[in-house]
Amino acid sequence: MKIYLAPMEGITGWGYRKAFQKHFGQIDQYMTPFLSPGSFKGFTHRQIQEILPENNRGIPVIPQLLTCRSEDFIWAAKELKQLGYEEVNLNLGCPSGTVTAKKKGAGFLAYPEELNTFLYQIYEKLDIKISVKTRLGKEDPEEFYRLLQIYNQYPISELIIHPRVQKEFYKGCPHRDVFGEGAKRSVNPVCYNGDLRSAGDYNRFREEFPAVEMVMIGRGLIANPFLAWQLKKDKTAGQSFPNGELELTDKAAVLKAFHDDLYHHYQETMCGERNVLFRMKELWSYLIQLFQNGEKAGKKIRKSQNCKEYEEAIAKLFTENQLQPAMIDR
Repeated sequence: MKIYLAPMEGITGWGYRKAFQKHFGQIDQYMTPFLSPGSFKGFTHRQIQEILPENNRGIPVIPQLLTCRSEDFIWAAKELKQLGYEEVNLNLGCPSGTVTAKKKGAGFLAYPEELNTFLYQIYEKLDIKISVKTRLGKEDPEEFYRLLQIYNQYPISELIIHPRVQKEFYKGCPHRDVFGEGAKRSVNPVCYNGDLRSAGDYNRFREEFPAVEMVMIGRGLIANPFLAWQLKKDKTAGQSFPNGELELTDKAAVLKAFHDDLYHHYQETMCGERNVLFRMKELWSYLIQLFQNGEKAGKKIRKSQNCKEYEEAIAKLFTENQLQPAMIDR
């Protein structure tokens, strides 16, 4: 089984990927937050930082592109190939209203014939691997069967399926019945994405779909960076961390070292304490659940107004609160 880290805007940037790979590992593929190439034929400074080879050295990274214009996708893919990337991903999954209103992301799924033309043009003009991250459609899961007919016409390196439609965003239960049919009918390799937030979720998925060899996890890994290690530990015992099976206190040290590297990265690359704290507080909205009785400490972190207050809150959290065994060892 391969485990991919799903891209999350504002969290899984290059500094996060670098720190995660160093301290946790076990991720078979990272994906950049989407790059949105425009007709001006250029990447922004932020986008350049995401794709610079020196910022991703030793990390298996796939750049993700968000566009409905084949010429823009082709230009960007060629630029990325020159940087050494062997694969790019097409984002047809983003449900954001500001994105879909421009016929991008999941909004493109409402125009299957235009999407078909787009795919024909990019596969005709490019000699780089192209994977596709898709939802089931715009309004109705039944839309997926027509979309799958289109996808099956092209040599998609991996079809990553989030089994919800755009209007559902991340609410409700994924339509796993439709995913199952898609996995059977797809002529291309299929990866599952959606609501795998614990080892229990993962194990239930494996029981239901034993033939699916790739899963993409987002919030589950953000909230519990030990999750990939948990899922792979039977096969990779002793390889996840320098000392193999670690005690709870040692795992806390791993988490603290990860935090410190990421915190210092933001201090070095972002302007102003406020921006640094915004990023760290967003991450802690997920991570705090790892700690026993972490609510009080989490409140202190949220209320910190400067880096000194934030650092004091973090030091107190790691000194006075233990990690939850049920979260990191299951």
